[in-house]
Amino acid sequence: MRQESEPVKLRCMLQELLENSGADKDGINIIDIRSSEDFERETFPGAVNSRWDEFDQKLLDRDKTNYLICYDGHHSDDLAEKYTAQGYNVKSLEGGYSSYVKYKVSHLLEKEDEETRREAERSIIKLYRKDLWSRFTQAVNKYELIKPGDRIAVCVSGGKDSFLMAKLFEELYKHGETNFELVYLTMDPGYNVFNHQMVKDNAKLLGVVLHEFRSTIFDIVDSDEKAPCYLCARMRRGALYAHARELKCNKIALGHHYDDVIETILMGMLYGGQVQTMMPKLHSVNFPGMELIRPLYLIREESIKRWARHNGLHFIQCACRLTERAGVCGGGGDNGGKRAEVKTLIKKLHETNPYTEANIFKSVENVNLSTVIAYKKDGETHHFLDSYDEQEGN
Repeated sequence: MRQESEPVKLRCMLQELLENSGADKDGINIIDIRSSEDFERETFPGAVNSRWDEFDQKLLDRDKTNYLICYDGHHSDDLAEKYTAQGYNVKSLEGGYSSYVKYKVSHLLEKEDEETRREAERSIIKLYRKDLWSRFTQAVNKYELIKPGDRIAVCVSGGKDSFLMAKLFEELYKHGETNFELVYLTMDPGYNVFNHQMVKDNAKLLGVVLHEFRSTIFDIVDSDEKAPCYLCARMRRGALYAHARELKCNKIALGHHYDDVIETILMGMLYGGQVQTMMPKLHSVNFPGMELIRPLYLIREESIKRWARHNGLHFIQCACRLTERAGVCGGGGDNGGKRAEVKTLIKKLHETNPYTEANIFKSVENVNLSTVIAYKKDGETHHFLDSYDEQEGN
């Protein structure tokens, strides 16, 4: 029979942890057993880190109550059972880190804290003006993303990037000179109950009125073992285009940022054998008259994280079925996959050259075609030998 650690009501446990966490915590030892990447992204106040499958027993304290936190409570339950049997006072946070995030959001909603929304908006213009607002407006102007008469579907997936984009658009609409319209569009492609509620709660907290529609995309791509991410991305984009057109929009705005751009460039080179980039705007092939724009194109991901942390905001990360399964096994978010490998590579290169990211970004703006073996344009391949002899003596 499974030996259970001491049962504690979730809400009481979270309140106890929050009241006693931090540098001065007394009798409390909090261990986050998720991956180091997710721990560094965000963790419980006062927690230390040791991944579940490489757990360091030395972090347990026999004189304190040891709280273990994983993604959903699965691995923390197992470890709590194991070390409770060895005489430690160990508790597993019911529902894992997800329950903490949900608690924080619902707690803010219960307080009806209007100041949270106001500060989130204020900090965009004041505290993070240079890193967020200025870079947003720079991208809008530099790449001519918005024109008079546009009706833009701002696509809110539920993550930090898309919610920030929604607030940036809101500020631009209030204070900008260009005449345009906005619709905040969100799709539920098959989120679990927790993630779906998180999107709704954050929208309410930030004052974003969402137009929601549902789809079965996750069910469809779940059976694709070869390239589920590629298929999912194409289907989601098609669904967004279709619903945006129904709402009389001529553009959809996606929340891809600067780091997404440079990662895409390297991924194309290292895994695709090609030089290409994620464009700031694109004409739709399958939906004539529709256009895709990326207004966060010049904003660094770390700046978005700082904005979220400053305002105590918690958002869903990648919430597909594949990620959910990875979370149960000890992964989640960006862990695993080619993009994660490229993130790690860029981080290592930055340690020796702080201009790495900027140089990768600029590389696709400074292409010298006279030193390129071949390139494609409008589906046609052009080779340097095509005109090589004509240049003799030049």
